Amino acid sequence: MATTYKSLLNEDSVSNKTLLHESIPLTGTIVSGTYADNNIKNYSHGIFQSVYDYPYLSSSANHVFDITCGYSSNSSLSKSAGGASGYFSETDQKKKINVYNELAQVLVGYDATGSIQEFDEDGDITAGGTKIQEAYFLNFARLLTKDEIKKGTFTLQFQTGGANNAVAGILSIADTNAQNSYKVNSPAGEYGILKVSAKAGTADTTHTVGDAIGLLYYQAGIAVITASAFTNFGPRDTTVAAWNSLIASQFLSGNALSGNCDALRNRFYNVTYNNTTELNSTIYFCRANHNEFNYSTNPTYLSSSQIVVKENPQDNPISYITTVGLYSSDNELLAVAKLSEPIKKDPTTELNFRVRLDY
Repeated sequence: MATTYKSLLNEDSVSNKTLLHESIPLTGTIVSGTYADNNIKNYSHGIFQSVYDYPYLSSSANHVFDITCGYSSNSSLSKSAGGASGYFSETDQKKKINVYNELAQVLVGYDATGSIQEFDEDGDITAGGTKIQEAYFLNFARLLTKDEIKKGTFTLQFQTGGANNAVAGILSIADTNAQNSYKVNSPAGEYGILKVSAKAGTADTTHTVGDAIGLLYYQAGIAVITASAFTNFGPRDTTVAAWNSLIASQFLSGNALSGNCDALRNRFYNVTYNNTTELNSTIYFCRANHNEFNYSTNPTYLSSSQIVVKENPQDNPISYITTVGLYSSDNELLAVAKLSEPIKKDPTTELNFRVRLDY
């Protein structure tokens, strides 16, 4: 513990922020197929489905993302709105409406009347416009997204028709140019508009490049994909008739949540994005003037009241600096910086140590 302290002034420190990024690729073979769905965890509550990068019972498995879906009580698929004659069950429908409402209140918020607002296709909530009343939700694990998804790096590709893993019929959606054009009117932070960026094949007869197809919430790590993205797609497998009407109508209302999650997951082709780690730093400039810190408080510094590092009594006092400690205003040690090698200090030298504290 130090016995001599030197106060740091405001001009002795400076703070900055560094953003670190890493690329995250998630292939469709991991999401569905590689591990025969042993990496897919369904829960007894039946509200969402979790995807792991390895069989989830393994200690080396990492959580990748969750899938769920839902629709607004105002949707034509809702029995309360007079639709969805083929709904799966009263309980299952309530789950889907509750899922939609829970995510909408967190990501969109409430209006002036206290009602939960619906997801808006172009993000301009107050101007009305097209609402996303039926949606799939991908909640990416914090392990991968870190502090947030980097704007303008997200791409999701899914199959729109043809046999399993067929390249023909792949639709790509991305937050193109989101780094220059994103929304800030969400209680969950910033978000961008997901648009069709490319099409392969002719299975999709509804959408064109540039069509808005969902929302991406960067800090929350949640992608919202409108169910209309799957309208008019040809069957993924001609032996599965349900794919003919995939998700946008009877399929979304007529299946349990786990079945809906399976339907979307089995069409995954690729997901890529860059995550962001925000590294905050404060740099302290610790200055030792010529008349400071020339003596050591280490007991071994003296022998019989003589400085052991001095060969002659006439020599200047000498110390060797090995550590810099940062203390609070009441002299409590907060951080320690170790030097790579001892630095000689005597009255003929002045030293300036640059200490960086990351947090």
